[in-house]
Amino acid sequence: MARAGHYPGMRTAPQLILCSLGLCLALEGVLWALFPAMMRRVMRELVEKSPEILRRYGLLGIGLGLLLVAVFR
Repeated sequence: MARAGHYPGMRTAPQLILCSLGLCLALEGVLWALFPAMMRRVMRELVEKSPEILRRYGLLGIGLGLLLVAVFR
């Protein structure tokens, strides 16, 4: 029996976070499995980037991720 305000199949915040993390890992795994040479090249190029550029990439990734969550939630 569902409690008031809760629906069958509703996930808790930790479940959603772990599910999202699992999806990210699976997608990254697909990239490594399908394009290993490209992924190595990307990794080599990232090592050569300055910390400021990497920080900008990280902030861009956070922004895009939050935007996707907001749009599709």
